[in-house]
Amino acid sequence: MLILNTEETRAALPWGALIDAVESMFAGHCVMPVRHHHDVEVPGEASATLLLMPAWVPGSYIGVKLVSVFPDNHTRGLPAIFGSYLLSSGKTGELLAVLDGGELTARRTAAASAVASRHLASDTAETMLMVGTGRLSLNLMEAHASVRPLRQFFIWGRNGANAEKTAEEARALGLSAHAVTDLERAARQADIVSCATLSTAPLIRGEWLKPGAHLDLVGAFKPSMRESDDEAVRRARIFVDTREGVLSEGGDIVQPLRGGIISADAIQGELSELARGSIRGRRSANEITLFKSVGAALEDLAGAILAYESHRG
Repeated sequence: MLILNTEETRAALPWGALIDAVESMFAGHCVMPVRHHHDVEVPGEASATLLLMPAWVPGSYIGVKLVSVFPDNHTRGLPAIFGSYLLSSGKTGELLAVLDGGELTARRTAAASAVASRHLASDTAETMLMVGTGRLSLNLMEAHASVRPLRQFFIWGRNGANAEKTAEEARALGLSAHAVTDLERAARQADIVSCATLSTAPLIRGEWLKPGAHLDLVGAFKPSMRESDDEAVRRARIFVDTREGVLSEGGDIVQPLRGGIISADAIQGELSELARGSIRGRRSANEITLFKSVGAALEDLAGAILAYESHRG
């Protein structure tokens, strides 16, 4: 059985191959049951949560991501979230591999955004604004740069020191990155605006988006969260990773729907339709596009299969 730690999982998932694997999985026939959420009692402490996210390709592979969230772990000097991914044979049920769940999640999430960017962002996109300085930020910049000719990266965060640190880390990866403090000015210049935050109030305003811009919304994974305003969804052609997921969890779409700003048919398509070519992505140089993701279990499965098969040789 193959066991990959954080560094080994990262090395097994190079951007080009991972982006292609995720797109192929969206274009194929993967079974994705509804994810499971279970409350777990922890005597004397806040209750924990156990998340199980299964997916399988019949006769090929079965995978499940197990994520535990223990809010009081900070009292022990431990992360609140731990995750592992278990990959099994779809023919025999034999356990084949265990991967680091956190690293797999971070990379497959960015890869899904890159698949969307491949279909929705301008072919000539050169400037990207990264809003947020968390774990996903470097992954998103690298992933988008794998599919578009990006030359300049702006990084904005509520904490300026963190933005500077992220920019330094990005430069170490070979990206021309600079921290910025004027969010509006950077957004008005950017060909791609990517957001990965836990914001509950809009950060990016639709009026800031220039003709031809692509807005990539990765954070705000609860209906109460939001990274863009009503004008952004009004101006943009909207695409999502999965309708089911976004319509139940994605605040950037759920809130405008509830407020009557847009209707459900404003969603032009989901990633599977773009991957299969049944829905057209970008139609003109000047249109504004928006991609909202909340994550899909098939993305994890695609990454796990890629890692396993690359090691199997």
